[in-house]
Amino acid sequence: MSRLLAIAVLLALASAPARAENCSKSREYLLGGLGGDLALPPQAYENLFKVCIATSAMANVKDAYILNDGGIAVVPKQDNVAATAATLSQFCDSNPKATLRFLTRKDTLFANTLGSIVQMSSTSSTSCQKIKGTF
Repeated sequence: MSRLLAIAVLLALASAPARAENCSKSREYLLGGLGGDLALPPQAYENLFKVCIATSAMANVKDAYILNDGGIAVVPKQDNVAATAATLSQFCDSNPKATLRFLTRKDTLFANTLGSIVQMSSTSSTSCQKIKGTF
């Protein structure tokens, strides 16, 4: 399983360097102390970075970020029910214990800095554990 994750991360890095940039920036922001108190241990953000990189390579993801509370936020390419459902399904299949937050246009208007994005909460989003019924 870890071998598959490593391959997925390498493919994501090779295929989406520009999109992965905000995964790196959000990790650096959080671990560099700019994000204030961390909600999780530092190692957890390193693991979330791998999830973020793989998420940024998904077909309907324009950009991805690590959130301070441990969620992953994405800006979708297409903001419709079918595309959102497909992205959420793919994400939860790969990350059954994670939480994905879709950023709306309104979110991106009000949260126009990296700091305001990483401080967004993912608690209003349903976790993959709840979606899959494995909680």
